[in-house]
Amino acid sequence: MSAPPTAGGIGVVGVHHVAVIASDYNRSRHFYTQVLGLAVLNEHYREERQSWKLDLAVPGGTQLELFSFPQTPPRITLPEACGLRHWALRVASLDGTLRWLQAHAVEAEPVRVDPFTGARFTFIRDPDDLPIELVESVPADPLP
Repeated sequence: MSAPPTAGGIGVVGVHHVAVIASDYNRSRHFYTQVLGLAVLNEHYREERQSWKLDLAVPGGTQLELFSFPQTPPRITLPEACGLRHWALRVASLDGTLRWLQAHAVEAEPVRVDPFTGARFTFIRDPDDLPIELVESVPADPLP
């Protein structure tokens, strides 16, 4: 039997996955596996939907689901639209990450410091212009 929800909540214990739809499956697969280094858990082509589904492991237990669908409209990034704004990855060394990304021709915004947490962060874009925040872990980071 599972534990009941916490008072005032539904009992969230973590993030299971984030889903991304790619316009060019092979280009996005390369970006997420070879550039970001996420490990492939499962990969399936769904003939009935003419769609790839790639499950990738994000350290810490979260997964990224990468999908392809025929003729998807482009994502509205600028101006920002309602809905999911971006997703964020925690990295051990922002400087080392930026060197790796530069070697793989991935542009990053200038590094900033969060005025509330003191964490250094930047943003990159995936092949479909989805913003990905990269946050450097700090000693006071409450996440495991």
